Amino acid sequence: MNITQTFYDSMAAQYDKLFQDWQATTREQAEILDRLFREYGYARTARVLDCACGIGTQSLGLAALGYEVTASDISEGELAEARQRAAKNGLQIRFARADFCALSDTFTEQFDIVIAMDNALPHMLTGQALSTAVKSIIGRLKADGIFVASIRDYDSLLANKPPYSAPYIHKTEKGQRVSFQTWDWQDENYRLTQYIIEDEETLRISKFVCEYRATRREELTRLLRDKGCREVVWKAPEETGFYQPIVVARK
Repeated sequence: MNITQTFYDSMAAQYDKLFQDWQATTREQAEILDRLFREYGYARTARVLDCACGIGTQSLGLAALGYEVTASDISEGELAEARQRAAKNGLQIRFARADFCALSDTFTEQFDIVIAMDNALPHMLTGQALSTAVKSIIGRLKADGIFVASIRDYDSLLANKPPYSAPYIHKTEKGQRVSFQTWDWQDENYRLTQYIIEDEETLRISKFVCEYRATRREELTRLLRDKGCREVVWKAPEETGFYQPIVVARK
């Protein structure tokens, strides 16, 4: 098991604590993606593959809007959490464990839309690994299909290489919850430590460690074009309402 699987397996039961209201976030992000899909000519009859679904933050919201959603992830822990949340919400989603670097090993069909949100692609720690992932993902798109992904604004972050992220402070019924990250940089790679501090009746501190590679927009654009996309467009948070820059690539 690699560090990415361990990170998400360990954090699966607490991932929703990164949000003030995870359920509301699923609805808000689904509405953002729905508007984007419609901009590119897709109705809610589109077949969507969420190839880095986590606990279902995007998958559940899109399924609730009527999309036919298939959701996959490398983490069994997060898939179990996503299945449970889908069942609780009465949503029909096909779940499968799959590495987005080798999607054809799990899926033979192609999809209208493939998504990989929440900075999933920068888990690829080398340029070759990212190239393999992009080739795998674009291979699961139908002709004229779109790939939608979000990553951190690394073009800006690499200028200063900040050692931590701003904290999120959420009020709870019994106190407050604080989450933040520290970033230990080694060239363009960094080790991320996620802290979740629950300051309620008792103090509880959780810590999770993972690794990322800062991916510049130019590099990802070039790879998307090299692997068969004829159009690549970047959209800023000010344009979409999503918290990270989004790339949309048409095959």
